[in-house]
Amino acid sequence: KSQVYRLVAPMLEALDEQGLRPLHDEIEIPLVAVLARMEEAGIGIDVEELTRLRNTLTADCERLRTSIHDAAGQEFNVNSTKQLREVLFEKLGLTPGKRTKTGYSTDAATLERLRGEHPVVEHLLNYREVEKLRSTYVDALPQLVNSKTQRIHTNFNQAVAATGRLSSSQPNLQNIPIRSTVGREIRKGFIAAPNATFLAVDYSQIELRVMAHYSGDQAFVTAFTEGIDVHKQTASVIFEVPIDQVTLDMRSQAKTVNFATLYGQGSFSLARQLGISREEARDFINTYFARFKGVRDFLDTQVEMAKEKGYVETLMGRRRYVPELKSANRNVRQFGERVAQNTPIQGTAADLMKNAMIEVQAELDRADTGAAMLLQVHDELLLEVPKDEVASVCDLVVTKMEGAMKLDVPLVAEWGVGENWYMCKA
Repeated sequence: KSQVYRLVAPMLEALDEQGLRPLHDEIEIPLVAVLARMEEAGIGIDVEELTRLRNTLTADCERLRTSIHDAAGQEFNVNSTKQLREVLFEKLGLTPGKRTKTGYSTDAATLERLRGEHPVVEHLLNYREVEKLRSTYVDALPQLVNSKTQRIHTNFNQAVAATGRLSSSQPNLQNIPIRSTVGREIRKGFIAAPNATFLAVDYSQIELRVMAHYSGDQAFVTAFTEGIDVHKQTASVIFEVPIDQVTLDMRSQAKTVNFATLYGQGSFSLARQLGISREEARDFINTYFARFKGVRDFLDTQVEMAKEKGYVETLMGRRRYVPELKSANRNVRQFGERVAQNTPIQGTAADLMKNAMIEVQAELDRADTGAAMLLQVHDELLLEVPKDEVASVCDLVVTKMEGAMKLDVPLVAEWGVGENWYMCKA
């Protein structure tokens, strides 16, 4: 204990030197108590619902295995990397990617790259998603129920994700995919206590709003300050049509480009997502940055700052060092550029959420409600609320989340309620 105590002074001094003391004192330390209460509260699950879903997913896995065998023209062990490698690259002649010590890789990135080359790839990707969800969640969750509380208690980690985002483990409840049908179905297995309901509140397009604040790009700022659909606004600018003439397809493409920009994706990734040629994707990106010059300038500035200082920062001063920018390897340098561009956006969104959690918990305590925060998943907070307090608690949480940080564009929090987690988004 005495040896650990001797570290306190020099570590606080280091925080002061780097300007990180406010982040430490006002966000990370107060958040510890909030997360401890969430871990202790846990969350209830419906074992019967998960059993039903397990039977469904098991049948889906069998069906997909049959589809894989039919498409490949032979039966083989789908879970065997060696056999899969032989089928894909020797029998079917698909284009191999990176090589490992034992042979060509069959990882998710490789299969995504091969999507469209042969029907077997689509079946394999679907199989892996269903099998992973079945084994990771549907089979595992009932085994993790605490015998005393009859609830699941995840662990929240503050110092794992490089961007400052929270992560969860044992079990990881942040990786349940919300965009897939199967992922959403799993949320039916999480249920509120008797006489209570779930309240889910999440930030609307938080990272795009942070980018609008950072970049000051007039088109983005105008969209958010005037309540215009930002993806329609982007489509209107890119395709040079009035906003009321933007089609659903235009909006969908613009949405993909918006998020590709956030994550520093190049023409190859964008082409794959949009199902267009790499040249068309490159033209999309060039047009995007020509129209949204403020975004281009912001992203370039972050890379230059990282090269000069060795790090980038969030609005609250959280730092992420980017040594990859000095690498002799071109791919590593490009990764460093993406990190430099994306970290201030993702990291600021993470700091914002952490501050919101502290504010929400303090207000719940002041109001003496019976509500409890249970989970934080990316941009969403999940609370368990007595049914007769839903309206007041909802107003409280939305108000605190929308006021958690002052940006040049408004923060918007959207909410839903339900007796299970799925119903909150239904």
